[in-house]
Amino acid sequence: MRYQTRCFMAPVILALALQTSKAQTSPESSKYESEMAKLAAQPVIKKALRVILELEPATLKDHILLTEIPAPPFKEKQRGEKFYQLLKAIGFDSVWTDRTGNVLALRKGKNGKRTVVLEGHLDTVFPEGTDVTVKHAGDTLKAPGIGDDTRGLAVVLAIAKAMREANIKTEANLLFIGSVGEEGLGDLRGVKGLFGDGAPKIDSYIAIDGGGIGGIVYGGVGSMRYRVTIKGPGGHSYGAFGLANPHHALARAIGNFIREADPYTRTGTKTTYNVGVIGGGTSVNAIPYESWMEVDMRSESPEKLAGIGELFKEAIQKGLDEENSLLRSGPKLTADIRLVGERPVAVQEQNIPLVRRAMASAGFLGARPVLSFSSTNANIPISKKVPAVTIGKGGVGGNTHSLDEWWINEKGYLGIQNALLILVAEAGLAK
Repeated sequence: MRYQTRCFMAPVILALALQTSKAQTSPESSKYESEMAKLAAQPVIKKALRVILELEPATLKDHILLTEIPAPPFKEKQRGEKFYQLLKAIGFDSVWTDRTGNVLALRKGKNGKRTVVLEGHLDTVFPEGTDVTVKHAGDTLKAPGIGDDTRGLAVVLAIAKAMREANIKTEANLLFIGSVGEEGLGDLRGVKGLFGDGAPKIDSYIAIDGGGIGGIVYGGVGSMRYRVTIKGPGGHSYGAFGLANPHHALARAIGNFIREADPYTRTGTKTTYNVGVIGGGTSVNAIPYESWMEVDMRSESPEKLAGIGELFKEAIQKGLDEENSLLRSGPKLTADIRLVGERPVAVQEQNIPLVRRAMASAGFLGARPVLSFSSTNANIPISKKVPAVTIGKGGVGGNTHSLDEWWINEKGYLGIQNALLILVAEAGLAK
């Protein structure tokens, strides 16, 4: 009950404060703030917000259960099967796994003219064999993937349960989704599949991934990821000395790239680059037969992203040519430049209803809304002109993508309540 008082009194006080300061807010903002206050005052919504609090033990149980099921890149099936079972137990019109591996549950709307998605991603960045046992240290939960994005999956389940218990009906259809392939070289394959041929039409998209409820991702940072492999015959470091060396060529290529990329990224729209993984070679006394690297480049500007991509390709060719010019015997080195990941730059207006509703909900619950660009599942729908946001999962966490990842259920219920309010506002509360 203590949490209920804190949860409901603070928003009411804030709503009153917002009404007294309308002169300092735009008419557009006031419109959505008023809409959110009216929605939260509806009896079925009040009940759902209470149910979310009552479900806290069950939500935490789901959170820990899913965290302890490994979901390495491209191997999310086991976690997906459990998520499917948990959705099935809630009671939906239909639950299924699509051909990409996404798990979907449909809750039909009153008119069903639109479809709104609420989604968390199943995969983590951690390789097969990683210990994902949840360890408790006081109120802190520690495990790889405990926050990103297993908590998002627990939020999706909690909202589905709360809507069932409160008997909330919406005008639009709702799709509750656990998606695959959000992380790393997964390249957003799950959400790309959701917008592929034969997929259900989606009109609005809400992804749960991130931190506090104030953070709202409304635009997508684009990225290109390359794997470059330089190959040669290889040989003994002494006996075959004079052969062109793939490692030397790769080192030259990296040096060339950094020299050009550094000044290029110091001005204009933020653009980044990172050589993340390097490999190859068999022994200290062997000229390697191949050398490879994986490189990530990102930008909020399509032009800047394309530009740094060209610099990268030119640097590879230059490094290859420089090393080949030094060979004393044997064939020249060759380079294979392969695009292994591409996320589109995605831009939409700040004033669209979904973004404004996300801002109004965060403000209603006592947070300061902050809009930003990032690289999330929302990149794909936004790039296809479908309104989308990525919102925080709530609670407090840190050390994301590390073995020491942690999460604390500090007012974590606010993340669930926030997502519920945005979802129902976007889908329309049916009478």
